[in-house]
Amino acid sequence: MKYFRYRLHNRRTVPSRIPIAVGLLVLTTIGALAMKPARADQLLAGVAKVDVTDRKAKPVNDPLFVRALVIGDGTTTVAIITVDAVAIGEIGHIKNDYLGNVRARAKKELDINPANLMINASHCHGIVCSDVEQRTLRAVREARRNMVPVTVGAGVGHEDRIMENRRLKMKDDTEIDVRHAYSLPPDEEVAAIGPVDPEIGVLRLDRKDGRTLAVVYNFACHPILGVPNGGNTADITGFASKVIEDNLSDGTIALFLQGCAGDINPVFYKDVDHPRDAEPLGNMLGLSTLRALRNVQTKEDYRLKMVHDSISLPAADTAQRIVELEAVRMKLLESLRGTSLNMKTFVHLFVKYHLSDEFPSYYSHGYLHEKAIGRDDLLKLDAENRKNMRQYIHNIETMERLTRINTNLALLRMHKKDLTAAGKKTIDVELLGLRIGDFVLTTFPGELTVQIGLNIKKRSPHELTFIAGYTNGYIYYAPTAEQLKNVGGAQEDSDCLLAPAWQKLYENKAAEILKKL
Repeated sequence: MKYFRYRLHNRRTVPSRIPIAVGLLVLTTIGALAMKPARADQLLAGVAKVDVTDRKAKPVNDPLFVRALVIGDGTTTVAIITVDAVAIGEIGHIKNDYLGNVRARAKKELDINPANLMINASHCHGIVCSDVEQRTLRAVREARRNMVPVTVGAGVGHEDRIMENRRLKMKDDTEIDVRHAYSLPPDEEVAAIGPVDPEIGVLRLDRKDGRTLAVVYNFACHPILGVPNGGNTADITGFASKVIEDNLSDGTIALFLQGCAGDINPVFYKDVDHPRDAEPLGNMLGLSTLRALRNVQTKEDYRLKMVHDSISLPAADTAQRIVELEAVRMKLLESLRGTSLNMKTFVHLFVKYHLSDEFPSYYSHGYLHEKAIGRDDLLKLDAENRKNMRQYIHNIETMERLTRINTNLALLRMHKKDLTAAGKKTIDVELLGLRIGDFVLTTFPGELTVQIGLNIKKRSPHELTFIAGYTNGYIYYAPTAEQLKNVGGAQEDSDCLLAPAWQKLYENKAAEILKKL
């Protein structure tokens, strides 16, 4: 358009006899064409990111971002938004009206259908700024304004070094999860662990000149490791996105979509011998994503589809389980017995009796001397000390079990109170299905455990199917029906609003949505 204006006002190029009205008509026509949405035979996309770090909350280690991808095919416009935050409402620092407000303003200001806007929280525990809503709209607005023709490619990467299933299957058929909120059981009581999902789902959007515009990648892992200085951080996935963005074309933006991470921790989550540092794990995830991108070839692909749906899921009724856990807690309390030891004397004795099992209280000749003269003073002392140590260890392990029960009872009571106040026996959730080329995604607003995602992928008719939890709201954990037999034993089972029947209903609905894509 600038070129045309230059020629219009250059008398040597444009004859003066062309009426001004005709020139204005041409200018208006060109302007209208420039504002026209993408043709049905092309895909346009734009990206942007905006810093949303709360710099007053605590020292900042690395920035938190809201990233936006707006993509359209001439008839449908979709906005994918990712936020370095713990959740979209309910917990953390994003308010419950955030999603509705962003959708309403995107509709009013940018003409984006609210049903075609999805917001995913990375589930990092960083602190976002109070005006995150306004900054989210700024990112969407910039992305919408910057839309250009793109080619599309999708693929799968692999990363299995940075995460582990945090649920421990015990020999007594119960399950416990690895948390900082309570101690773990003795190693000899642990039988097995659950699965992980090493897939990295990858969507690549390139400009027509071959430069990468955007990367969307989906992976399942709690980004909750933190950094050595304890500062505000986007954690594992923030570092991964930086690695991707720094190693592709200038201006490339990497959007992370959290997967089914409900029972997936960073590896060595409870390590006490090294500072907690998310950066090395994030670097590995970023490099593995880049490795996958090398095998993704983009092409002209105009398939863009969004399916918006909802489902009512049965709410949990945990009243009886709360009563049962309270009885277990009382029995454990009654099993505590006093001993002659405290921590100081126990540690002293524990070291002694593990240095020498046969002669812990003195040198061997002392025991031999007592035996020779018909005395057993040292042996009796050892018997008494061992008895006291066994009781002290029992007390410690009992208190550790009590911390797990108390923590999970508090969660069960909280949700029972909220569900009772709501007066409903169902939980209404929003579900989305999205297709961009070969990349197929379905969403859920809670913390799906990894087996749910593996099940959905197995049933899907599409080769490249991925699942994003933590999307468009937050309804806490969503464990499997089998895991819910363990209510009160692990956080996922206790920090849950859903009854066991929810799993089959949801997986069937997800399968229906995927078939529509």
